[in-house]
Amino acid sequence: MAAKPLQERRRFPRPPLWLNLLLVILALGTFVFAQRQRNEIDEKTSILFTPSKSNPAELNQVRDELSQMDVTEEQLKRELDARLDYLHTIDSEQFYVSVDTTRKKLDLRLGKDIVREADIEIGEARTIKSGTKTWTFVPLKGAFTVTDKKTNYGWVVSEWAYAMRGQPAPAVRADIPNGLGAYVVFLPDGYLIQSPPPAGSPLAGTPKPGSIMVPEADLAAMWPRITPGQTRVYIF
Repeated sequence: MAAKPLQERRRFPRPPLWLNLLLVILALGTFVFAQRQRNEIDEKTSILFTPSKSNPAELNQVRDELSQMDVTEEQLKRELDARLDYLHTIDSEQFYVSVDTTRKKLDLRLGKDIVREADIEIGEARTIKSGTKTWTFVPLKGAFTVTDKKTNYGWVVSEWAYAMRGQPAPAVRADIPNGLGAYVVFLPDGYLIQSPPPAGSPLAGTPKPGSIMVPEADLAAMWPRITPGQTRVYIF
Protein backbone atom coordinates (compact mmCIF):
# COMPACT_ATOMS: atom_id res chain seq x y z
CA MET A 1 0.00 0.00 0.00
CA ALA A 2 1.37 3.42 -0.93
CA ALA A 3 2.21 5.77 1.92
CA LYS A 4 -0.17 8.66 2.40
CA PRO A 5 1.32 12.05 1.57
CA LEU A 6 2.15 14.23 4.50
CA GLN A 7 -0.63 16.65 5.37
CA GLU A 8 0.25 20.09 4.09
CA ARG A 9 0.72 22.78 6.66
CA ARG A 10 -2.19 25.14 6.98
CA ARG A 11 -1.28 28.44 5.48
CA PHE A 12 -2.80 31.72 6.56
CA PRO A 13 -3.42 34.33 3.90
CA ARG A 14 -0.98 37.19 3.82
CA PRO A 15 -2.46 40.57 4.72
CA PRO A 16 -3.06 42.74 1.68
CA LEU A 17 -0.47 45.36 0.79
CA TRP A 18 -2.88 48.22 1.51
CA LEU A 19 -3.31 47.05 5.12
CA ASN A 20 0.47 46.96 5.69
CA LEU A 21 0.78 50.45 4.25
CA LEU A 22 -2.05 51.69 6.49
CA LEU A 23 -0.33 50.33 9.62
CA VAL A 24 2.94 52.01 8.64
CA ILE A 25 1.16 55.33 8.03
CA LEU A 26 -0.60 55.13 11.42
CA ALA A 27 2.68 54.40 13.21
CA LEU A 28 4.42 57.30 11.48
CA GLY A 29 1.49 59.60 12.26
CA THR A 30 1.62 58.72 15.97
CA PHE A 31 5.37 59.37 16.08
CA VAL A 32 5.06 62.72 14.28
CA PHE A 33 2.23 63.85 16.60
CA ALA A 34 4.20 62.92 19.74
CA GLN A 35 7.32 64.68 18.43
CA ARG A 36 5.32 67.78 17.54
CA GLN A 37 3.78 67.91 21.04
CA ARG A 38 7.25 67.58 22.60
CA ASN A 39 8.61 70.37 20.38
CA GLU A 40 5.75 72.65 21.43
CA ILE A 41 6.57 72.03 25.10
CA ASP A 42 10.25 72.73 24.45
CA GLU A 43 9.43 76.01 22.69
CA LYS A 44 7.16 77.22 25.50
CA THR A 45 9.80 76.54 28.14
CA SER A 46 12.96 77.37 26.17
CA ILE A 47 13.53 80.58 28.13
CA LEU A 48 13.20 78.80 31.47
CA PHE A 49 15.54 76.04 30.35
CA THR A 50 18.32 78.44 29.34
CA PRO A 51 20.88 78.62 32.18
CA SER A 52 21.76 82.11 33.33
CA LYS A 53 24.53 83.23 35.68
CA SER A 54 22.41 86.15 36.77
CA ASN A 55 19.67 83.95 38.21
CA PRO A 56 19.69 82.11 41.56
CA ALA A 57 21.29 78.66 41.67
CA GLU A 58 17.93 77.19 42.70
CA LEU A 59 16.29 78.46 39.49
CA ASN A 60 19.05 77.03 37.33
CA GLN A 61 18.65 73.71 39.15
CA VAL A 62 14.91 73.79 38.38
CA ARG A 63 15.71 74.36 34.70
CA ASP A 64 18.14 71.44 34.62
CA GLU A 65 15.68 69.04 36.26
CA LEU A 66 12.66 70.04 34.18
CA SER A 67 14.59 69.91 30.91
CA GLN A 68 15.31 66.21 31.55
CA MET A 69 11.69 65.26 32.19
CA ASP A 70 9.67 63.36 29.60
CA VAL A 71 6.21 64.66 30.52
CA THR A 72 3.03 65.93 28.89
CA GLU A 73 2.21 69.62 28.70
CA GLU A 74 -0.27 69.33 31.60
CA GLN A 75 2.25 67.46 33.79
CA LEU A 76 4.88 70.06 32.95
CA LYS A 77 2.51 72.86 33.93
CA ARG A 78 1.93 71.25 37.35
CA GLU A 79 5.68 70.81 37.84
CA LEU A 80 6.32 74.44 36.89
CA ASP A 81 3.64 75.72 39.26
CA ALA A 82 5.05 73.66 42.14
CA ARG A 83 8.66 74.67 41.48
CA LEU A 84 7.91 78.37 41.12
CA ASP A 85 5.85 78.28 44.33
CA TYR A 86 8.83 76.59 45.98
CA LEU A 87 11.24 79.28 44.77
CA HIS A 88 8.91 81.97 46.12
CA THR A 89 8.84 80.25 49.52
CA ILE A 90 12.65 80.12 49.63
CA ASP A 91 12.68 83.93 49.76
CA SER A 92 10.13 84.08 52.57
CA GLU A 93 10.59 83.91 56.34
CA GLN A 94 8.44 80.89 57.06
CA PHE A 95 8.97 77.23 57.84
CA TYR A 96 8.27 74.72 55.08
CA VAL A 97 9.14 71.13 54.17
CA SER A 98 11.00 70.03 51.05
CA VAL A 99 11.33 66.39 50.00
CA ASP A 100 13.94 65.17 47.51
CA THR A 101 12.65 61.77 46.37
CA THR A 102 15.83 61.02 44.41
CA ARG A 103 18.16 61.57 47.37
CA LYS A 104 15.48 60.32 49.79
CA LYS A 105 15.90 63.32 52.05
CA LEU A 106 13.34 65.49 53.85
CA ASP A 107 14.31 68.98 55.02
CA LEU A 108 12.56 71.35 57.37
CA ARG A 109 13.58 74.78 56.09
CA LEU A 110 13.29 78.40 57.11
CA GLY A 111 13.80 80.44 53.96
CA LYS A 112 17.04 79.15 52.42
CA ASP A 113 18.31 77.60 55.67
CA ILE A 114 17.94 73.90 56.50
CA VAL A 115 16.76 73.58 60.10
CA ARG A 116 16.62 69.77 60.17
CA GLU A 117 17.41 67.07 57.62
CA ALA A 118 16.16 63.48 57.72
CA ASP A 119 16.49 60.30 55.69
CA ILE A 120 13.16 58.99 54.43
CA GLU A 121 11.51 55.91 53.01
CA ILE A 122 8.91 56.27 50.27
CA GLY A 123 5.98 53.88 50.01
CA GLU A 124 6.01 52.06 46.70
CA ALA A 125 3.31 52.64 44.12
CA ARG A 126 0.56 50.05 44.42
CA THR A 127 -2.83 49.20 43.04
CA ILE A 128 -4.81 47.09 45.51
CA LYS A 129 -8.00 45.27 44.56
CA SER A 130 -10.66 43.57 46.63
CA GLY A 131 -13.81 42.43 44.86
CA THR A 132 -15.20 45.45 43.02
CA LYS A 133 -13.07 47.91 44.99
CA THR A 134 -9.73 49.28 43.82
CA TRP A 135 -7.26 51.55 45.63
CA THR A 136 -4.41 53.16 43.70
CA PHE A 137 -1.45 54.81 45.42
CA VAL A 138 1.27 56.62 43.48
CA PRO A 139 4.31 58.41 44.93
CA LEU A 140 3.28 61.99 45.66
CA LYS A 141 4.86 64.87 43.71
CA GLY A 142 4.13 68.60 43.75
CA ALA A 143 3.28 71.41 46.17
CA PHE A 144 0.79 70.88 49.01
CA THR A 145 -0.44 72.41 52.25
CA VAL A 146 -0.56 70.29 55.42
CA THR A 147 -4.23 69.53 56.15
CA ASP A 148 -3.81 68.12 59.68
CA LYS A 149 -1.38 66.51 62.10
CA LYS A 150 -1.98 63.96 64.86
CA THR A 151 -0.14 62.29 67.72
CA ASN A 152 -1.56 59.24 69.52
CA TYR A 153 -3.79 58.75 66.51
CA GLY A 154 -6.07 55.72 66.75
CA TRP A 155 -6.12 54.26 63.23
CA VAL A 156 -9.19 52.25 62.29
CA VAL A 157 -7.49 49.92 59.84
CA SER A 158 -8.57 50.78 56.29
CA GLU A 159 -10.11 48.20 53.97
CA TRP A 160 -7.16 48.54 51.59
CA ALA A 161 -4.76 47.49 54.37
CA TYR A 162 -6.59 44.18 54.77
CA ALA A 163 -6.79 43.73 50.98
CA MET A 164 -3.04 44.43 50.72
CA ARG A 165 -2.45 41.39 52.94
CA GLY A 166 -4.96 39.25 51.04
CA GLN A 167 -7.49 39.35 53.88
CA PRO A 168 -11.17 40.29 53.82
CA ALA A 169 -12.06 43.30 55.95
CA PRO A 170 -13.96 42.21 59.09
CA ALA A 171 -17.33 43.71 59.99
CA VAL A 172 -15.62 45.60 62.82
CA ARG A 173 -12.17 46.74 61.75
CA ALA A 174 -9.33 46.94 64.28
CA ASP A 175 -8.56 50.28 65.95
CA ILE A 176 -4.77 50.44 66.49
CA PRO A 177 -3.25 53.20 68.65
CA ASN A 178 -0.52 54.95 66.62
CA GLY A 179 -1.25 52.48 63.83
CA LEU A 180 0.14 54.92 61.26
CA GLY A 181 3.00 56.01 63.52
CA ALA A 182 3.34 58.11 66.66
CA TYR A 183 3.47 61.28 64.52
CA VAL A 184 1.29 61.66 61.43
CA VAL A 185 1.17 64.66 59.11
CA PHE A 186 -1.80 64.57 56.75
CA LEU A 187 -1.55 65.78 53.15
CA PRO A 188 -4.34 65.99 50.53
CA ASP A 189 -5.94 62.82 49.10
CA GLY A 190 -5.03 60.65 52.08
CA TYR A 191 -1.24 60.83 51.71
CA LEU A 192 0.98 61.12 54.78
CA ILE A 193 4.30 62.07 56.25
CA GLN A 194 4.57 59.58 59.10
CA SER A 195 6.91 58.13 61.67
CA PRO A 196 7.34 54.32 61.54
CA PRO A 197 4.16 52.36 62.39
CA PRO A 198 4.47 49.92 65.33
CA ALA A 199 4.79 46.15 65.11
CA GLY A 200 1.07 45.66 65.77
CA SER A 201 0.10 47.68 62.70
CA PRO A 202 -0.59 46.09 59.28
CA LEU A 203 2.11 48.47 57.98
CA ALA A 204 4.60 47.43 60.71
CA GLY A 205 7.52 49.80 60.18
CA THR A 206 6.83 50.50 56.51
CA PRO A 207 5.26 53.59 54.94
CA LYS A 208 1.75 53.72 53.61
CA PRO A 209 1.90 53.16 49.83
CA GLY A 210 2.85 56.40 48.10
CA SER A 211 3.53 58.19 51.40
CA ILE A 212 6.71 59.29 53.18
CA MET A 213 8.14 57.77 56.37
CA VAL A 214 10.54 59.78 58.56
CA PRO A 215 12.46 58.57 61.65
CA GLU A 216 10.40 59.29 64.76
CA ALA A 217 13.07 61.46 66.44
CA ASP A 218 13.36 63.67 63.36
CA LEU A 219 9.61 64.13 62.90
CA ALA A 220 9.21 64.82 66.63
CA ALA A 221 11.84 67.58 66.40
CA MET A 222 10.07 69.16 63.41
CA TRP A 223 6.63 68.78 64.95
CA PRO A 224 6.25 72.25 66.61
CA ARG A 225 7.06 73.96 63.29
CA ILE A 226 4.42 72.13 61.26
CA THR A 227 1.09 73.96 61.22
CA PRO A 228 -2.06 72.58 59.55
CA GLY A 229 -3.47 74.94 56.96
CA GLN A 230 -0.21 76.88 56.74
CA THR A 231 2.90 74.73 56.33
CA ARG A 232 3.76 74.04 52.71
CA VAL A 233 5.28 70.76 51.56
CA TYR A 234 7.22 70.51 48.29
CA ILE A 235 7.90 67.02 46.95
CA PHE A 236 10.13 66.61 43.90
